[in-house]
Amino acid sequence: MRRFVCLLLLSITNAIALENSASVKVTPQLASATTWDGKPVVYPTGTAEVTTLMIEVAPGGETGWHKHPVPSFALVLEGSLEVHLKDGRTHRARAGDVLYEVVDTWHNGRNVGEGTLKLFVTYAGAKGQPLTIKEPPGE
Repeated sequence: MRRFVCLLLLSITNAIALENSASVKVTPQLASATTWDGKPVVYPTGTAEVTTLMIEVAPGGETGWHKHPVPSFALVLEGSLEVHLKDGRTHRARAGDVLYEVVDTWHNGRNVGEGTLKLFVTYAGAKGQPLTIKEPPGE
């Protein structure tokens, strides 16, 4: 996966907002038209609203099954994350990794590291639209 992301980043050099200089270092982290499970990115309609959250998960802790109706991007600041989908697929990310989260797909995130998992997540949503929907009990 890292090799794929590196190749993808090499192909987006024209999309960099700032250029490297003596006092500025620019390192592309993510550019993709699909989420990590291969679904296309679709922005919600309505008045745009960008939200950022710092999410911390204790060792062994889980987010619980949920889905995001809007695109979101996560930077793993500390720890190791394992994301499980209902179809059995999993995705792992560790400190320094950036991932394009799945959209409208039930998933559960789990801290598989020994310390606190810290995620910096940005949601590209719309005013009044939820960022996360918890799975109803019994489903």
